[in-house]
Amino acid sequence: MFDKKTIKDVDVRGKRVLVRVDFNVPLSEGTVTDDTRVRAALPTLRYLVDHGARVIVMSHLGRPKGAPDPQFSLRPVRRLLQRLLGRNVVFVDDIVGPEAHDAVDRMVDGEIIMLENVRFEPGEKTNDPGFAKALASLADIYVNDAFGAAHRAHASTEGVAHFLPAYAGLLLAREVETLIGMLTKPERPFVAILGGSKVSDKFGVIDRLLDCVDTLIIGGGMCFTLLVAKGVSVGDSIVEAEWVEPAKAMLAKAVERGVEIMLPVDFVIADAIEADAETRIVSREEIPAGQMGLDIGPTTVELFKGAISTARTIFWNGPMGVFEMAPFENGTKQIAIAVSRNNRAASIVGGGDSVAALKKFDVEDRITFVSTGGGASMKLLEGSELPGLAALLDA
Repeated sequence: MFDKKTIKDVDVRGKRVLVRVDFNVPLSEGTVTDDTRVRAALPTLRYLVDHGARVIVMSHLGRPKGAPDPQFSLRPVRRLLQRLLGRNVVFVDDIVGPEAHDAVDRMVDGEIIMLENVRFEPGEKTNDPGFAKALASLADIYVNDAFGAAHRAHASTEGVAHFLPAYAGLLLAREVETLIGMLTKPERPFVAILGGSKVSDKFGVIDRLLDCVDTLIIGGGMCFTLLVAKGVSVGDSIVEAEWVEPAKAMLAKAVERGVEIMLPVDFVIADAIEADAETRIVSREEIPAGQMGLDIGPTTVELFKGAISTARTIFWNGPMGVFEMAPFENGTKQIAIAVSRNNRAASIVGGGDSVAALKKFDVEDRITFVSTGGGASMKLLEGSELPGLAALLDA
């Protein structure tokens, strides 16, 4: 199913291997507060080290403006990686300059060094061929294991692959295999759950899911555009007016495909998105002007949980409400619990907010597969080409 060559298809012993990982992790006072993405890269890094490669790790972190910025340094990530690997990781305050080349020249088989944030170089985001070639000059082989950045055509994710033999890491391969496999050969019933604020962000994914799911559950702010398409008044809830007509076509396609689209039947409403807002529960036809739906209601929770409990394949992307605030967290919490409790299903969760919800409600370890790529997973599922994947060698 995965049609690109991986690190298992090449002899890496004694080779300088430039590995693009996704260590874009949250930091607080110089400490990594969520190590999920670092842990996800460990199998690839351990494989390379165990097979005698000289491993050069590179990543971006945050959004520096093409110049060094101490708050976006990868030094704290290096400390975490070193601890998780149980071996020394040499940090280089450089990317393609003399210091980086000197560090690479001193490497021995099985050693790891980490370069500074690639976004400190202006040529990274512009995919400058000169910068990509400079990166390539550090190594003999390029490996992309940064699924979360594979949808971006940057120098370290796409450009460098044109100057070196380019292979997929184990994480990238597993991400693609899992997500594409879900679409092409799911065990049924296949239930997809989509949330988040904008239907426009998910329209391509919805269109593709309608070709393969049995039930599509839609919550979060995006559901209101679909409710308006069905003729329901939704008060001051978020609506993308220009997407109402496409939403009508989407609902018609679902009927044509025999897919059940489940929309909320009640909501937790308030007049403001505030932690101390006064809330009440109303049916979806009773949201008054001046009020907005900020979470799914208890009846909806039970309906959604019923569908989830029967599934044999589950895909979830996007919260059911403003789950960061206690008055509006219950819908997302109950969906997270329901997905985690269906141990007969293959459960796949992607997207930053959904993963954050798994962590918040302490159910992450009961999910079959947690994707590290939000935007990348959406692009892959809607059928778009991922530049960082397309640039790799074909199997």
